[in-house]
Amino acid sequence: MKKIINNVEEIVNEMLNGIVKAHPNHVKRIEGFNVLVRANSPVQGKVALVSGGGSGHEPSHAGFVGKGMLDGAVAGEIFTSPTPDQILEGIKAVD
Repeated sequence: MKKIINNVEEIVNEMLNGIVKAHPNHVKRIEGFNVLVRANSPVQGKVALVSGGGSGHEPSHAGFVGKGMLDGAVAGEIFTSPTPDQILEGIKAVD
């Protein structure tokens, strides 16, 4: 199978930026973290839902961020869970 990869070291960063550029009315990125949240986060009076996991099967968790779905998604590196600091930033961004 062919893959389009500019730089293996930047693949997660580029993937998240690409999702935001493709859907700026729906998602935004938390600067410096592998976190995508709803564009209108935080939503007052709503229990926030955050999910995440290793990257590699995109859009995976990030594809479920939006109204009626997830409020945030935290992406780990390829096939690696997100780090605790990434998860904490995701939680803070939607709370």
